[in-house]
Amino acid sequence: MALTDNISINSILGVGSSIKGDVKINGFARIDGDIDGNLEAAGNIIIGEHARIRGNVTGRSVTIIGGIILGNIVAPEFVRLLSTSAVIGDIQTKRLYSEENAIIHGHCISRVEAADYEKATSDWENVKAISSMSVRI
Repeated sequence: MALTDNISINSILGVGSSIKGDVKINGFARIDGDIDGNLEAAGNIIIGEHARIRGNVTGRSVTIIGGIILGNIVAPEFVRLLSTSAVIGDIQTKRLYSEENAIIHGHCISRVEAADYEKATSDWENVKAISSMSVRI
């Protein structure tokens, strides 16, 4: 999907708007405001250049035009990071597109084949579960 494809956006959170709590959207979403909570959409998600999200983002695909996500992204189709975007968290997707100067600070799983994607995701979930149970001295 190109940014210029004909799309129908179901939900928009505008610049200067904010939500505290988890958000679940049935369809396509564009976020230009702030969310302090998890964002889940059944369709595609566009994160605008002024958006700030502190929580996990889950959707069919995620395009980050700009803004900051402090949390993990799960998008089975693709994740696209434009040059002014920042992700502080893990990314799980089949296809990752990143422009120069985009920031990713976390682990990334990007596997095109469905079986490879599922195995890599399962392995990573196991590593995270084991790491969270370890005792730190």
